[in-house]
Amino acid sequence: MVTQPLLATPVRLLTYGAPEMKKVTITIAVIAALFSQSLIPSAQAASKGWRYWGYYQAAAKSTTWKAAMTGPTVDIADGSVEGWIFTFSSDDVPSTPPSVKPSFAKICGSTKAEPGLKRVGLVIDFGSKAYAPKGERVQKTIVRCVVTAKDSQGIDVLAQEINVRQADSGLICGFNGYPARECGKEISTPASLQKK
Repeated sequence: MVTQPLLATPVRLLTYGAPEMKKVTITIAVIAALFSQSLIPSAQAASKGWRYWGYYQAAAKSTTWKAAMTGPTVDIADGSVEGWIFTFSSDDVPSTPPSVKPSFAKICGSTKAEPGLKRVGLVIDFGSKAYAPKGERVQKTIVRCVVTAKDSQGIDVLAQEINVRQADSGLICGFNGYPARECGKEISTPASLQKK
C-alpha cells in the first residue's frame, strides 16, 4: 500500500482555494502509485479529508461565492465581499462556501462611503458541529461591513475585525481562538458527510 505524502500540499492549497485540492491530491496519488506499482484503495482515500479555513470571494456586484485562487494577500475592490468558512473536504466531499450569501448591498448597504476609504463585506462562518474539533464549540457566524484603507488587502480586512492565528508558513489556522490549536488537520470523514 502507498503512503500518501499529502500533508503539506493540500493543506496549503486548501487555505487558498479548495477546488485545487482534488486535482493536486489525485495527481500526487497517481504519481505515488506509479512509482510503487500499487494503488490506494478507494475506501481508504474516501475515509479521510481535511478540516481547515477555506477562503472565498465575491467580486463587486456579484452574489455568488468563488473559491479564492490565491491567499488573502491580494488587493480587493470596494464593493466586494470576503468570505471564510471552517470547512471539511476530501476527494469525495467538496468544501462548501460560507452559509451567508455574499450580498454587498445587504451587508454594507447602510454603511456610508467615506473619501479615501473602501467598504468590504466580510463573512466568517465557523462551520458545522459535524467536523468541529473535539471539545470546541462552533461560534456564531460573523457578518460585518468593514471600512478600510484603499490599499487594504484581504488579510488586512480580516485582521481589522478579528484575531487571526497563522502558522509560520503563513497558513491561516484560527479565528478568534477557533480552532484553539490545530492548523489544517487531516481527520476521518464525518459520518454525516459520507456518501450513502
